[in-house]
Amino acid sequence: MSIWKRPYDPNAAMFKENMCDHVGIEITEVGDDYLRGTMPVDHRTIQPMGLLHGGASVVLAETLGSIAANLCCEDGAYCVGLEINANHLRSATSGKVTGTTRPIHIGRSTQVWEIKIEDEQGRPTCISRITMAAKKF
Repeated sequence: MSIWKRPYDPNAAMFKENMCDHVGIEITEVGDDYLRGTMPVDHRTIQPMGLLHGGASVVLAETLGSIAANLCCEDGAYCVGLEINANHLRSATSGKVTGTTRPIHIGRSTQVWEIKIEDEQGRPTCISRITMAAKKF
């Protein structure tokens, strides 16, 4: 059974001309209880040593967690980030990384999401958790 209360629209304006677009994040799969996306490891996302920048991993994690949280909101509500943490486990120097987010808690006022990021060989590069505040407008 799907947890989503809103449909995912990959052509929505929210994915154009912003950080997601700038670093090449693409949503690749929406399952019943998870969201998956990729980000290239290239000149936009590496640090001076040629490794995937930790901040870029956090951008991917926050993007996936934020999109997922907002897809779980009722009409007339939205989610914004309260806190994010990340543990960087392995470096990546090329290709793409793939992040998968799943809910830990979906409540009326807060949501908590876990994001696992892996390299192209399926090895973990980062584990992150984001806490979202649900607001009504």
